[in-house]
Amino acid sequence: MSYRLTFVAGAVLGYVLGTKAGRERYEQLKRSAQQFAQNPAVRNTAESAAQQGREFADKAYHAVSDKVGDRMPDSVAQRVNALRERTAHGPAEDDWGTSNT
Repeated sequence: MSYRLTFVAGAVLGYVLGTKAGRERYEQLKRSAQQFAQNPAVRNTAESAAQQGREFADKAYHAVSDKVGDRMPDSVAQRVNALRERTAHGPAEDDWGTSNT
């Protein structure tokens, strides 16, 4: 996926730098990209994908900690338990007073 993104970014950059339209075409592409990023459907899809990623990570975290929990040193097990309690009560604030969402 990152290879594709890098390729597309390079292609766009090459097109912009190589085009005879110059700055005008660059501004047009920039406006199009901003409109795309601000599109409610795109934003909803991105948020949905982020939410699904968080849910998957939470399931994986619990599955791994359940299986490995008995074999961990006590200090690590205590930290895992503290993290479980913290995540069980919803999004908590971090040390700087911001939420971990």
